[in-house]
Amino acid sequence: MKIGIVCYPTFGGSGVVATELGMALADKGHEVHFITYNQPVRLDFISHNLHFHQVILEEYPLFQYQPYELALSSKMVEVVRKHELEVLHVHYAIPHAYAAYMAKQMLKEKGLDVRVVTTLHGTDITLVGSHPTYKTAVEFSINNSDVVTAVSNNLKETTNKLFNIRKDIKVVYNFIDVEKYAAAGDEECNRIAIAKPNEKILTHVSNFRPVKRVEDVVKVFYEVNKEIPSKLLMIGEGPERAKAEKLVKELKISEDVFFLGNSTEVAKILCYTDLFLLPSQTESFGLAALEAMAAGTAVISTNTGGLPEVNIHGETGYLSDLGDVSDMAKNAISILKDDVTLACFKQNAKEQTKRFSLENILPVYEDIYKSCFKTEV
Repeated sequence: MKIGIVCYPTFGGSGVVATELGMALADKGHEVHFITYNQPVRLDFISHNLHFHQVILEEYPLFQYQPYELALSSKMVEVVRKHELEVLHVHYAIPHAYAAYMAKQMLKEKGLDVRVVTTLHGTDITLVGSHPTYKTAVEFSINNSDVVTAVSNNLKETTNKLFNIRKDIKVVYNFIDVEKYAAAGDEECNRIAIAKPNEKILTHVSNFRPVKRVEDVVKVFYEVNKEIPSKLLMIGEGPERAKAEKLVKELKISEDVFFLGNSTEVAKILCYTDLFLLPSQTESFGLAALEAMAAGTAVISTNTGGLPEVNIHGETGYLSDLGDVSDMAKNAISILKDDVTLACFKQNAKEQTKRFSLENILPVYEDIYKSCFKTEV
């Protein structure tokens, strides 16, 4: 098939999933066209079936903010016409689903009928999409998509609560390329460069937005480090990084905490890791946790959103109430206190990821694309 993928080209979960999906589809022989304002950070042009089309925003003094959705919908029309795309798969409702609807209407006037699949990822629904400024347009766009998917049962339920949805939302979990993480683990893991042999390594990966509660990460680590000598790796960039760095200095643990910024080598970094910390306010799915688990890392997380669908309490890690730093630290110490317990949790985490393997999820999306043409919408 000829498929267009629209996403945010960033380190965020929705962009990562969309990019990995597109590359996997190309490997299966599908022709895939990415349409966005920058090349996605994880996009690797190893297949001749992959193409990238940049959305250009023209500067014009009338606009205080450039109308991206207009430029995006026009670019969609151009790419669909030129390359005869059959499906537009848009990730993240705002503004992609709305832009796709506009593109579809413009194409209809030219006698073309492209099908639109919208995947909801989380904050596009729970934080931004439900805001009164956007709610009507988001609801309209979802209801006028040919197929709608959500990355967890929790997100599906939340969407139906927040919006008047007339379509059935299909749950398609985020996925992981298990082989990629296995290969990273097979490579020589230069752990000694990070920690001494008697020290444990804890890691957090996110975009450092307020919802990620990175100060809680530092607080949990501080309590763990009192009992078990450890290092903390903080991967990512965002508005809360400065607060986390300030807290690290106040707690006098600067020598044990490393802020490494954004990275495209997350799989290799996770091979160092004993425990992954994700104390988020909410996670529609918890892709960062799944990536850690694929690398054989136990997870300490909150019990919010879709996290309980990924991190199994008492098996792959532990779940705690939002903000309960004391409980998270206690659970972390219980896993790290002896190597036998730690090894058991790490193995359970790795086994759990098989449920979310690329080879299991990819055919589901292929079937969804095909289903767009089985019934008239």
